[in-house]
Amino acid sequence: MKAVGYLQPRAIQEPDALVDIELPMPTATGRDVLVKVQAVSVNPVDTKVRSSAAAEAGQYKVLGWDAVGEVVAIGDQVTLFKVGDAVWYAGDITRSGSNAEFQLVDERIVAIRPTNLWNVEAAAMPLTAITAWELLFARLGFTPLLPSAETVASDADAAAPAPVILIMGAAGGVGSILTQLAARLTRATVIGTASRPQSEHWVKELGADHVINHHQPLLPQLQAVGIDSVTHVISLTHTDQHFDQLVEVLAPQGKLALIDDPQGPIDIMKLKRKSISLHWELMFTRSMFATWDMHKQHELLTEVARLVDDGVLKTTLGEHYGTINAANLKRAHAYLESHQAVGKIVLEGF
Repeated sequence: MKAVGYLQPRAIQEPDALVDIELPMPTATGRDVLVKVQAVSVNPVDTKVRSSAAAEAGQYKVLGWDAVGEVVAIGDQVTLFKVGDAVWYAGDITRSGSNAEFQLVDERIVAIRPTNLWNVEAAAMPLTAITAWELLFARLGFTPLLPSAETVASDADAAAPAPVILIMGAAGGVGSILTQLAARLTRATVIGTASRPQSEHWVKELGADHVINHHQPLLPQLQAVGIDSVTHVISLTHTDQHFDQLVEVLAPQGKLALIDDPQGPIDIMKLKRKSISLHWELMFTRSMFATWDMHKQHELLTEVARLVDDGVLKTTLGEHYGTINAANLKRAHAYLESHQAVGKIVLEGF
């Protein structure tokens, strides 16, 4: 089968940073489904792994952690899918990725894809949707306001301040779906950060109540829209550069969540005075450790697909870079590394 991979970590400008290759066809066993990949998207994790991790001896490393496709074979323990099902998923960072014609994926992290999106529109969403959903509802404890869910307010809830969420880097891949989820499935005031007119417009279109510039001091901008503090901060990029300001704008007993890898030290002792709690999110944790609740990713992707089909959520597709090959993937990696991307970069077909 056709695939794109590499042997040694390289800068994306190097000729062998990503190359077109041929690999043997995988075989589905156990709880794995074998998917014929139709479209993929590119995430920052692709660039981080490519620039830091070598392939195992005698093998190519295949990246890619977002895909839509068709189930063409199933293992003997699979119960959730059948051959012919149209699915989407974000995969497992410990296994061979989606930049290949066929991929093995554990059924517990796969779901039936939305029916009203094109392949490229659907491929933009799985990894970021899982990350955003787990951030809001697993890590930070919000309850999603779903049509099927009943919420009962207590006296304690009535006394609590209305939640205000600040999303740092709201125009990126995770930010684009997180802004939608926070705006549509919580009662919080949602503030996104963006630094260019294009990205500011994008974040407003996704449902943010306010957009501020993360290159400018945060507190004066919040005060200018009538907000003195926020109850939750979700920092998606450059947390180390903004850490002191995030502590400053967070209310006492607030919550700080992050997904990035800070390039400089952050002093968590600064959180103590306000009793601010710190929350990490890595969407690969459940699959990496085969946790007891690994199936939750199947369930949440199923719910996200329903919300898309019901018109509650929309695709976060930003750019279509053509077919899945080394040249186009190199271009996508380079653009992501420029930190100018709005929405997701997607490729389709071999």
